[in-house]
Amino acid sequence: MKRSALFLLLLCPSLFLLAQKGSIRGRVCNAKTREAIDFANIRIQGTSIGTITDADGNFRLDDVPPGFVRLLASFVGFKTAISAEVQVQGNRTTFVDMEMHESEVSLGEVVIRPNFANRPIESPVSVSTLGIQELEKNAGVNRDVSKAMQTLPGVGATDPNRNDLIVRGGGPSENVFYLDGVEIPVINHFSTQGSSGGVVGIVNPDFVREISFYTGAFPANRANALSSVMEIRQREGDKERIRSTFSIGASDAALTVDGPIGKRSTFIVSARQSYLKLLFKAIGLPFLPTYNDFQLKCKYGIDSRNEISFIGIGAIDRMTLNTSLQQTGTESQQYILGYLPVFKQWNYAAGVVYKHFGKGYTDTWVLSRNALHNGNFKHRNNDESLPKISDYASEETENKLRFERLYPDLPVKLLFGGGLRLSGYANRTYRQVYNGTTVRDERYETSLNVFGYQVFAQLSDEFLHHRLKLSFGVNAAGNNFNSRMRNPIRGLSPRFSASYALSERWDVNANCGRYVMQPGYTTMGFKNSQGEYANRNNGLTHIYSDQVVAGFEFRPRNNLRFTLEGFYKKYENYPVSVADGISLAGKGTEYGQVGDEEVTSTGKGHAYGFEFLGRLVEWRRTNVTLTYTFFRSEFTNRAGVYLPSSWDTRHILNLMGSHKFGKSWNLSARWRFVGGAPYSPIDMELSTLKAAWDVTRRAYTDYSRYNSLRLSDAHQLDVRLDKEIYLKRLTLNFYMDVQNAYNFKSEKPPIYTNKDEQGQVMDDPADPANRQLLRVIDYYGGTVLPTVGVIVKF
Repeated sequence: MKRSALFLLLLCPSLFLLAQKGSIRGRVCNAKTREAIDFANIRIQGTSIGTITDADGNFRLDDVPPGFVRLLASFVGFKTAISAEVQVQGNRTTFVDMEMHESEVSLGEVVIRPNFANRPIESPVSVSTLGIQELEKNAGVNRDVSKAMQTLPGVGATDPNRNDLIVRGGGPSENVFYLDGVEIPVINHFSTQGSSGGVVGIVNPDFVREISFYTGAFPANRANALSSVMEIRQREGDKERIRSTFSIGASDAALTVDGPIGKRSTFIVSARQSYLKLLFKAIGLPFLPTYNDFQLKCKYGIDSRNEISFIGIGAIDRMTLNTSLQQTGTESQQYILGYLPVFKQWNYAAGVVYKHFGKGYTDTWVLSRNALHNGNFKHRNNDESLPKISDYASEETENKLRFERLYPDLPVKLLFGGGLRLSGYANRTYRQVYNGTTVRDERYETSLNVFGYQVFAQLSDEFLHHRLKLSFGVNAAGNNFNSRMRNPIRGLSPRFSASYALSERWDVNANCGRYVMQPGYTTMGFKNSQGEYANRNNGLTHIYSDQVVAGFEFRPRNNLRFTLEGFYKKYENYPVSVADGISLAGKGTEYGQVGDEEVTSTGKGHAYGFEFLGRLVEWRRTNVTLTYTFFRSEFTNRAGVYLPSSWDTRHILNLMGSHKFGKSWNLSARWRFVGGAPYSPIDMELSTLKAAWDVTRRAYTDYSRYNSLRLSDAHQLDVRLDKEIYLKRLTLNFYMDVQNAYNFKSEKPPIYTNKDEQGQVMDDPADPANRQLLRVIDYYGGTVLPTVGVIVKF
C-alpha cells in the first residue's frame, strides 16, 4: 500500500492542472428574525477577496484558492459575524450559512477588538475552538478528534496509544461530549466503560465543521461534567450534487457520501472498517483488534423558521488474542497474553434535534437514545476447552429529552430549559478474586433503572460600552437512585463568569463555580455477595468540584494571541474503593471497565496549576502554537491522605508548527514533552503467592505505597507531509505522518514474570508448593510509527 501511494504521488503531476480553484456559496440572515440580510459585506478573513449578498441574502465567491478560510460578514446595525473554518477545494463548492446579531446603537465609546478566539460570553476562559485544518493537517493527530484535543493547553494523555483525556488533573471519566447538541457518551473505539478513553476515535473527521472544547467555565445547559465539555458541530451535506470521499490510512478505510435530498434537505453518511487485525498479526502483536463505525446526519429545512436534524453514530469493536505467540512470542508478548481478555463491544447514539426560530427567541428540542454493550472474558491459559476465569457482560441505555429556549436580545441574554433521562443498566459478572487467604468466585447480576432530571438557566449581559461582560448560570440535577441524589439542592451547581477589556488588546477573564457529576452506572449498579446494591446502601452521591479560573489574554496583532490562565479545582464525595482504599479518580485508563466495585463517597481531591498559550496564525503561510501546562493532581485514599494521581506529570509542553508551500504542499510538526508520571511498586508478598498470581496472571499493586515512584520524563516528535492534487472532478490528498520520528524510548513501569527464560515457573526454594520467584522483564515503550494514506474526493 505504501509503495502504491508513493507511485501515485510521483505519477499524478503529469495528469492534472495545479491552478484549480474553488467556490464558496452561502446565505446571511438575521439571527433574531431569520430574514435575509441584503447587501451585507462578505470577505475572506485576512484577504481582499469579497462580495455582497443579493436581495435574498445569498452570496457566491468564485476563483478562491484552495485552503482553509473563515468568512467575515458585516452590515450597518449588526455585529460582525465570523464563520467556522471551512476548507476550499479545487473544482468544488463549499457552503457556509451565517447568522448576524443586531447591535445596539450607542453614541458612547465602543471598544472594537479583533474576534480572535470567538469566545462566548458565558465562558470567557478555558475554551478553545478547533477548525478542520487542525484536525486534518496537524502532525500526530492522524485525523482523530480525541488526539486533536490532546494538543490543547491543560490536556494531558496517559499513553501515546490511548485517547484518554486528562484535563487539568481531573480523571478520564469527568468529560462529556455533544454532537450537534446530542450527547454521545462514547467517542472512542474499545472504550473503557465508566470512563471516556479508548484507542481510536469514532467520530469521522469528514463530518466535522468545528469543535469547541471547554476545560472549565461550562455553560449551564451542559451538565454532568467536572473536567471538560466537547461540542462537535457537524457540517451539512452538499447542496448541489452527490459527492463522495474515500480515504485509506494505516488502520482503516472509510467512505463518506453526502448531497441534497430535494430542495430543503441534505444528508451525509459514512462507514469505516479497520484492518488492524491483519496488520497487528503481520507485525506480531499479542492482541488483534478490529472495528467498524457508522455515522449519519440528515437535515430538513421545514421553512425559514423551523428545521429538524437526524443524528446517528455507532461502532462495533472486537479484540481477539494472537495465541500463536504463546510459545514463540517474546517474554513481554507472552506476559500480555497471560492476563489480557477477549473484548467484544458495541455502542450507538441516535437523536432528533428540532429548532424553532421564533420572534425574538429560539427553541431547541433534543430527543435521543444511546446504548453501550461491553463484554470481555478470559479462559484459563487462553484455552477455550478450559473453564473461564472471568466473564463480564453489561449494557447501558439512556433515553433523553432536553428543551432549551434562548432569548438573545432581551435586556439580558437569557437561556433556560430542562431535561429528563430514563436509564437502564444490566450486568452479569463472574470473576475469581483472591481475598487474602483463598480464591473465591464472585458472581452477581444487575438490572437497574434510574430516572434523572435537570433544570438550568443562564443570564448574560454586557456593560460599560461592551467592556464588561458578566454571566451567571445555575443547573440543578438529581435522580431516584437513593435519597441523597434525589434531592435537587444537593445537585445544585451555580457558576459565574466575568470578562473586562482593559484596552483594545488586553482582556482579564475569570470564572468560579460548582460542578456536579453523577457516578458511573458500573458503580451505581454494583451488587455485593448478598445480592444488594452495596453502593446505594453506602450513601453513594454526586461528585462535586468547586473551581476557580482567572487569566489574561493579550493580542498584540490580529493574528497573534497570548493567554495565561491559573486554575484551582477542589473535589468532594469522590468514590473510594473499599477493597484497595484508592480513589476511583485514579482509575479508568486501561481496557475493560472501571467502578464495578463497592465504594464509599468519602474521597477528596485537588488539582491546581497554570496554562500558557501562544498562537501565531497565517504569518507568511506559517502557523505556530506553543502550549505549556504546569499542574498538580492529588486525591485522598481511604485514610484521607492526599496521593498523586496516576497522571500527575506536572509538566506538559506542546510546540506545533505548519507551513503551506506552493503547489498545495503542507508540512507540519509537533514536539511534545511530558513530565514523568507516578506509578506504584508491586506487593511482593502477595504477588509471589501462586494462588494469588493464578487469578490475575500479573503482579499485585502495593496500595500502601500507591504512586510513590515516578517515571522519567518523555518526549516525542511527530511530522506530517501533505500534498493535494486537484483534477477536473477529483481531489486527491496524499499524506505521510511519522509519529515518534527520532524513536524515543519512553520508560514504562516495570512488569514482572513468574517464569524463567526457558518459560518455566520459578518455584521459591523455601516454599516451592505455595510460592514463586519473580523477575523483571525489560519493557520500554516507543517506536517509529509511519503512516501513509490517501483521501479521494469526487
